[in-house]
Amino acid sequence: MRAHDWRLVLLRLVFCSLIATGAFAQVDPGPRGGPANAGGPLPGLSPAEINFFNAAKEVFQEIDSVSGGISGEDGKGLGPTFNANSCAACHAQPATGGSSPHPTLGQVLTPNPQIAMATLDRLFGKNQTVPSFIRADGPVREARFVKNADGSDDGGVHALFTIAGRVDAPSSCTLDQPDFATQLANQNVIFRIPTPTFGLGLVENTSEEFLVASLNNTASQRAALGIGGRFNRSGNDGTITKFGWKAQNKSLLIFAGEAYNVEQGVTNELFPNERGGIQSCEANPTPEDHSHVLNEATGGTTGTLTQMSSDAVSFAGFMRFLAPPTNTTNTFSEFNGKFLFNAVGCNLCHTTTMVSEESPFTGQTEVVYHPFSDFAIHHMGQGLADGVSQGAAGPDEFRTAPLWGAGQRIFFLHDGRAGPRNGGLLRAIFQHSSTGSEANAVISKFNSLSPSQKQDILNFLRSL
Repeated sequence: MRAHDWRLVLLRLVFCSLIATGAFAQVDPGPRGGPANAGGPLPGLSPAEINFFNAAKEVFQEIDSVSGGISGEDGKGLGPTFNANSCAACHAQPATGGSSPHPTLGQVLTPNPQIAMATLDRLFGKNQTVPSFIRADGPVREARFVKNADGSDDGGVHALFTIAGRVDAPSSCTLDQPDFATQLANQNVIFRIPTPTFGLGLVENTSEEFLVASLNNTASQRAALGIGGRFNRSGNDGTITKFGWKAQNKSLLIFAGEAYNVEQGVTNELFPNERGGIQSCEANPTPEDHSHVLNEATGGTTGTLTQMSSDAVSFAGFMRFLAPPTNTTNTFSEFNGKFLFNAVGCNLCHTTTMVSEESPFTGQTEVVYHPFSDFAIHHMGQGLADGVSQGAAGPDEFRTAPLWGAGQRIFFLHDGRAGPRNGGLLRAIFQHSSTGSEANAVISKFNSLSPSQKQDILNFLRSL
């Protein structure tokens, strides 16, 4: 090869390297490939606890039908309204227990599972409509209406589908889907996507004293940047609530019971009533999911915990024993991104380190973990406000989203608006800035960085 040809090759390599490192423009690298680095049990569990985890995972993956009579759909209680027929349908990326899947990215190579719900197990001519905001390449979503028809606050979930027309539904059930087209035209619909559940047992077992002290430790630094922050609290006992987009749920068991009732329509011991009170569509005695007085497998009074406990207890147990995601931070760019992440103030809400308190489970006492969240709620401004209040969290307040596992996440923000189509992580960062947002000063500092420095932060986040 001639000398000038070598120079051209070298220039091309340098040019590509500059683009890759963000010297010209920053870009979200997208979900990293390789192992999921998530989805397994917490380290240190006993053999019995691991057996419980594995059995509970099977329940988490179980597919529900209306009454349990369809092959391959062994669970029962689906409907009258529902968004999906399995916990694992929505919590799938990059492994069971995660967040929304995507048809072509990450570990899960299946279309949005909600698409199939419109036709699955339907009688001829009884298919339902896939709402316009559910796309094959988009995130799994639930829809909430901001207001009722009379103008009063709503905020509740309006499920995408009904069991009307399914082969296993009561023939008397003729319940229509909500009129999403009209509600969208009236700008009365907001969305939520599934929150990842990895590592939540450690979060559940972190004391209120530690959370308050951790938030107080950064009070002066936060105040200097206009960052507030407070905890959502239970209206019953006044203690901190931690789970859900607005930290509205107190425990993993409440989180599981509510989701089972809202997302799949299955009544349970925590939420024992059918949603909507539509008697013509009620197919089973309630609560449909309940603790077993007798072991269903043997008819006796002995058996394993998972055979005796309810599905909701198994869901909570699976999440409680899920290990946190592990990061892959190892390049100069990623370590520099970690430094810059702290320098601009991202860590003042996305708190790096927490410590669990004394635990009844093997090897889980005083575990140091890194969720990148303070689990407090913050005003995120008009740009992210959804108009819905939950507990003490107002219309523009959200819990700091934990960033562990962000490296393999596909959709970001509470409604999944940031994804592969429109900038991913970079758009999620920019969306933190709007009128009334506590993050405005931090985003201003981020915007003052060079393109390569911004790229380093993106690379760091994709290593988590």
